[in-house]
Amino acid sequence: MKTDPDADLVLSCQKALKGGQVPTALEGDFRVLYDRFKDRVYNVCFRTTGNGTDALDASQETFGILFRRIGEFRFQSRFSSWVYRIAVNASIDLKRRSRTRRLASLESVSEEFGPGGQFELRDEEMEMPSESASRKELEAEIQKAINRLSPKLRTITVLRYPQQLSYEEISEVLGISLGTVKSRLSRAHEALERELLPVLDKHYLG
Repeated sequence: MKTDPDADLVLSCQKALKGGQVPTALEGDFRVLYDRFKDRVYNVCFRTTGNGTDALDASQETFGILFRRIGEFRFQSRFSSWVYRIAVNASIDLKRRSRTRRLASLESVSEEFGPGGQFELRDEEMEMPSESASRKELEAEIQKAINRLSPKLRTITVLRYPQQLSYEEISEVLGISLGTVKSRLSRAHEALERELLPVLDKHYLG
């Protein structure tokens, strides 16, 4: 396994917690870890739940679990893989609990696309209003198509594209084989292609 860039911070948090220094751990190295992962966690949660409200709730739950359980981490995988796994599970659990909640509106979807996302395009200030509206509509349709995937296919799509994880990293996060990763991505590609081809034709061909 490659050297874990988060190992020193995690070990420091574990040491502080073991010594009963909870405030120190929370305000010190754990805060650094939080700042390092907050955007990535939010993006995973947003694209898995499909709306900003649930994404915030799932993000908060993720970091709550991380803080309560960081002492249990044994470095059998990269810390980032553990973070992603918790974020994915928190998002799926939340989505199950709020199955009747409506999907985010087009407006909120376009506003909530966070940093580092696969579908972020150029600065809106450089676009004509009609171009900006068209871009937002396309982003919304892409997110809706992702939302319609099964939980397994949605999760693997989110990790592969907006988060840009390798097949090996996805395998580690989800605890599945490389063959299963490739198979699920192939099925996700086919499903998204069916959903998005008419949308893309309309968007680019008018």
